[in-house]
Amino acid sequence: MRSVRRAALRTAWQVTAVSTGLVVGILGLAALFVLDQSRPTELLERPKPGESKIYVDSHEVLVALIVLGVAAVAIVGFASWGISRRAVTPIGAALRMQRAFVADASHELRTPLTVLDTRVQLLDRRLARGEPYAETLAAARRDTRTMIDVVADLLLVAEASATDAGTSADLRPTVLSSAEDLRLLATERRVRVEAVVANEGRVGLSEPSLRRSLVVLIDNAVAHTPDGGVVRVDARVERGTAIVRVQDTGPGITGIDVDQVFERFAHGAETGQRRGFGIGLSLVRDLAVRHGGRVLVESTSGSGSGSGSGTTMRLELPLVR
Repeated sequence: MRSVRRAALRTAWQVTAVSTGLVVGILGLAALFVLDQSRPTELLERPKPGESKIYVDSHEVLVALIVLGVAAVAIVGFASWGISRRAVTPIGAALRMQRAFVADASHELRTPLTVLDTRVQLLDRRLARGEPYAETLAAARRDTRTMIDVVADLLLVAEASATDAGTSADLRPTVLSSAEDLRLLATERRVRVEAVVANEGRVGLSEPSLRRSLVVLIDNAVAHTPDGGVVRVDARVERGTAIVRVQDTGPGITGIDVDQVFERFAHGAETGQRRGFGIGLSLVRDLAVRHGGRVLVESTSGSGSGSGSGTTMRLELPLVR
């Protein structure tokens, strides 16, 4: 954004310089005319019949012209600065949207690509051992379709048209498949991912959007759970609302206020196995709020107490009929 501000300032200076040149040129011609009319021969010239002349002090006129010129230059400068800033505002907004899109896309594609890479490695091992691979191959194909859906969804969000109007997703299969996908990553660190869906329900998000939200929450829990820990996903429907709780057994949220964890690029203390970019939870919040829901930290042990109670994230989404 500094480059945008510098561009606005540079444009303002250029407009001011051109305008100043015009003002100085006009006032210079006016001053020359006043001086020409103030010559003794002009002052001694008798008026023609029916003609009247008014004589003014040339010095006063010159002072007035100088003051008028300085004021005009100042006004032009301020006006140029305001107009330039207003002109580059859309450019700045476009740059912010571009940076947000690149950051969001990088974050959203990281986990699906990691899952796909793990499946490909598993497929390679099964092929080398002569083991059945049809199920793994089908899962890999599903992962590629998921990435295609994520990219399409990100493009819709970038165009500010991703409202998911008229779409819905089944809670049970989306929760279970999302948990299954993250098990591939969790087992590498002996972290168990347990998922329970108490009852059925449909929410007003598209299946890719709901999956994105669940993957972010589960992936975040796995990242902050120590080796050998457990991540529990509990989904249920209560009074017309789908409630998904994702609980880890990590040390809790430390180094940052609980209310700030959903802010973009917010970071707490690095207690997990990898460093994130502080984008995922903000995306979940944006999706939930856009569809009449919310996401919050239901509980956290915090302060590095080591109690093992960890952190519980709660996602609430209204049901659709």
